Amino acid sequence: MAIEVGSKAPDFELKNQHGQTVRLSDFRGEKNVVLLFYPYAFTGVCTGELCALRDELPRFQNDEVQLLAVSSDAPFSLRVFAEKEGLGYPLLSDFWPHGEASRAYGVFDEEKGCAVRGTFVIDKEGVVRWTVVNGLPDARDLHDYAKALEEL
Repeated sequence: MAIEVGSKAPDFELKNQHGQTVRLSDFRGEKNVVLLFYPYAFTGVCTGELCALRDELPRFQNDEVQLLAVSSDAPFSLRVFAEKEGLGYPLLSDFWPHGEASRAYGVFDEEKGCAVRGTFVIDKEGVVRWTVVNGLPDARDLHDYAKALEEL
């Protein structure tokens, strides 16, 4: 079960596609965060979702908002994926311990070994203000979480 609106967002420490450590708490008091969990890099629906975000990046990564996309892929795979697709935002690896951050948010599919499509809009105080969780084959509408950001 995914964490609910009004809950304190669990902190995490993950490596990005460049091997740099990123913590959710790094943004506390500074930026709202769009935290997006996705199953795997290089897959059709995931690539479509992440490229749609790339195409509208100023809405999701600016002085007030940070976009963080998390999958169970290794950082090396994420780097190649980011370079291939021109993704200029952090892709975080939940590879080891496998799925730890996804589990903390209640979006890890134990049977498939990856995250389902969960998105959490987290305010500057670290509180979840909006969320949507879709199954593996079901793409999310980025305009829904853009609207949630506007309401913060």
